[in-house]
Amino acid sequence: MVGAGILCSRLFGLVRQRVFSHYFGLSDAADIFSAALRVPNFLQNLFGEGVLSASFIPVYARLLAQHKQEEADRLAGAIFAILALIISLIVALGILATPYLLWLIAPGYTGEKRELTILIVRILFPGTGILVWSAWCLGILNSHHKFFLSYAAPVIWNLCMILSMLIFRHLEANRLIVYLAWGTVLGCLLQFLVQLGPVLKLVPTLRLRLDMQSLHVKQVGGSFLGVAIGRGVVQISAFVDQAISTLLGSGAVAGMTTAASINLLPVSLFGMAVSASELPTLSRMAGDHVDAEVAAKLSARLNNGLERIAFFIVPSAMAFFALGNVIVAALYQTGAFTTKDSYYVWAILAGSGVGLLASTFGRLYSSTYYALRDTRTPLRFAMVRLAFTVVLGLASALLIPKALGIPMQWGAVGLTASAGVAGWIEFHLLRRKMNQNLGPTGIALLLMAKLWIAAGVAALAACVVEHYMPAWGPILTATLVLSTYGIAYFAVTFQLHIPTCREVVQKLMRRFGLG
Repeated sequence: MVGAGILCSRLFGLVRQRVFSHYFGLSDAADIFSAALRVPNFLQNLFGEGVLSASFIPVYARLLAQHKQEEADRLAGAIFAILALIISLIVALGILATPYLLWLIAPGYTGEKRELTILIVRILFPGTGILVWSAWCLGILNSHHKFFLSYAAPVIWNLCMILSMLIFRHLEANRLIVYLAWGTVLGCLLQFLVQLGPVLKLVPTLRLRLDMQSLHVKQVGGSFLGVAIGRGVVQISAFVDQAISTLLGSGAVAGMTTAASINLLPVSLFGMAVSASELPTLSRMAGDHVDAEVAAKLSARLNNGLERIAFFIVPSAMAFFALGNVIVAALYQTGAFTTKDSYYVWAILAGSGVGLLASTFGRLYSSTYYALRDTRTPLRFAMVRLAFTVVLGLASALLIPKALGIPMQWGAVGLTASAGVAGWIEFHLLRRKMNQNLGPTGIALLLMAKLWIAAGVAALAACVVEHYMPAWGPILTATLVLSTYGIAYFAVTFQLHIPTCREVVQKLMRRFGLG
């Protein structure tokens, strides 16, 4: 259900990005909105979905498992009230401090480009604050095993942005992004409201009270601080990449944002879906004490999740490397977005494929740490990741293009690839520490080798189809090429007796009444 909800959301996100690319391409206006959206999103990521889920769900889910509904309701009300107070103060300060924040986030923007970015950021700040309340709704719904609505709710946010661009499409680009910003804020509000009704039914005795003395609130607060700092480190890493990309010339920021919209699809569908759906279960399994028996169960659950993630992420990474041009062209090559832009974004996307597996594995390991109420370990390793991201990013983006004598714009490829290398370092540290707690975890090398071989064979078949296809347009080309790729991958993994493949095939056969 998490995967289905995320799929709906991401598909509409791709439509939104396609409409955005149609009207803005990789222009200065596209750079402005992409950079502006990143600034208030820091607030959402610092207090939102990932952080709130990791700190709130383990405590709230345990209360529900112990049939303490009233205590759970009091906890939910207290957390909402505390969030409302903190977010209101931060949004107000953020609006006032936007000009100073922009020197850190987009140092390459000057003059009119800088002033317009400041305006867009100030418009967007309240909306992203509202999204934090939406994350509170998600935590409650997930704890009650209501997964679909919370992850499908962003469809409304995407729709508001799409409609804003279509309604005001005749305006000049710099005016259009202002209306788009207001449409984004409206979408944030509607995304929260659509979840609020079902939440109120699940929390019948909800009272909004600033109860700072509650033991359960203190438990959430203690975990929240550690997770928020860890997420903040990850966000700083993303901001470093963006700050560097503003120095690479026009189109670099928009190109990275476009590539990220594709990269996030498998991360969300498989990495986030498995991690989010496992967190409540892992929290219940961990309980208050982890003995040898519980450790063995947690290890088995973790390994099973890793295998499911790998089955889908390995072919996703291979597709980014071998078929990225087909994917980008089908999604975004329209209007102001040209064939040249497609190849540029493909290069950035291929760079992001370097760390795709590590980032998705890392999410599940982090969820397991959070279920064990250990927020410090992921934080320490996130700091290590940040250090490597900064050093490798600066070298890859600013030094390598000069050394090779190529345009600075291509430094964006080095940024995504170096971030992937840093992600692998973080994943290795997370796994090593977890192995000390639960015993050996991870995926067998033979299974990983089979998955990569299957993906390689499938990519070869897809490339042959692409090579011999007539010029039928990007969408039809992608349909045939990617269909070949998917069918070939499933066929090879089925023949190699990959358990996840056979489970998926059996579920599909039962769904269509064939098994």
